[in-house]
Amino acid sequence: MSIRTEFPHRIVEQEDMGIVMPDGVRLSARVWMPEDAAAHPVPAVLEYIPYRKRDGTLPRDEMMHPYVAGHGYACVRVDMRGNGDSEGLMDDEYSAQEMADAISVIDWLSKQPWCSGSVGMMGKSWGGFNCLQAAWTGHPALKAVVSVCSTTDRFADDVHFRGGCLLGENFGWGAVMLSFSSRPADPALRPDWRADWLKRLEAQPWSAPVWAAHQTRDAYWKHGSVCEDWARNSTPAMIWGGWADNYMDTVDKLVRGAPGPVKGVVGPWVHQYPHTAVPGPQIGFLQMAIRWWDRWLKGEANGAEDDPVYRAFVMHSAPPDASARVRAGHWVAEAAWPSPRVASQVLHLAAVEPGGFAPPGPPRSI
Repeated sequence: MSIRTEFPHRIVEQEDMGIVMPDGVRLSARVWMPEDAAAHPVPAVLEYIPYRKRDGTLPRDEMMHPYVAGHGYACVRVDMRGNGDSEGLMDDEYSAQEMADAISVIDWLSKQPWCSGSVGMMGKSWGGFNCLQAAWTGHPALKAVVSVCSTTDRFADDVHFRGGCLLGENFGWGAVMLSFSSRPADPALRPDWRADWLKRLEAQPWSAPVWAAHQTRDAYWKHGSVCEDWARNSTPAMIWGGWADNYMDTVDKLVRGAPGPVKGVVGPWVHQYPHTAVPGPQIGFLQMAIRWWDRWLKGEANGAEDDPVYRAFVMHSAPPDASARVRAGHWVAEAAWPSPRVASQVLHLAAVEPGGFAPPGPPRSI
């Protein structure tokens, strides 16, 4: 794998651009943009996550964002409130404060002299969740999103509960987020890093008990679940999933439910961006994302809205392999979803039939 360094636009980088929230809290952004953006404004693409841009996601950021910026965008990687180099304290995942900050950032970006006024949003996992949630708000500057490995239903399709059962990952993820959000800011950017770190250590919540306490699909989980009102999902969205990922159901659900322009892609991948994920084959995720941005953020008539609605990698049979580097298979593309070429069939368990399934039809007692 090689990393390109030459693009249609020469880019400049700012390591610490401050974005001040309405309550005075300063969020820290790392920004890549064309060097002539002040004279020729470009759309902005936001990635807004808690995973520490100076160390946590640094290699990944430096692979993706300069590439997109080099094709005529301002790529803005923001540390969420209370994480990395941003001020404030974090209260929970997908909280009302998190989304209020996201909308403030989108609004701020759209008004910068180097921005054309159009904003896109992208992300994987947490960032995939909150870009769908931001699109749900209908902010006029947010023109399109690209969401990878995310969910439309926080209770049914996340790491806390499945089928009504509490998952072990509820505890594990609580520990991970406690460790991420309690770490200090980079002293090179924050002279007050030590005092701020002590505030984080004293105030950072242990969220696992909170999540475990909500054992039904109550208002806590409905908050931030975009399936609660499909009609609000009118922002163009490209949704990506992987058969080896916990969020494989999301692509089908969003393509079926959202009334806005939606394109779905499902590959053989784990919980990673599709240009680097295993098992292969990997695909040109960044090229496809730029095509999406070009259509909806720049208004280019490139036909992206006419691409197949649902593209999926059909894996061929293979011996079990927990660490397969590549899976054999082929791609299929559907112009509509649900597809008129696909029929659903329910098979019930049977006691004696070969294969363990009864013929199609109503269930029989066994």
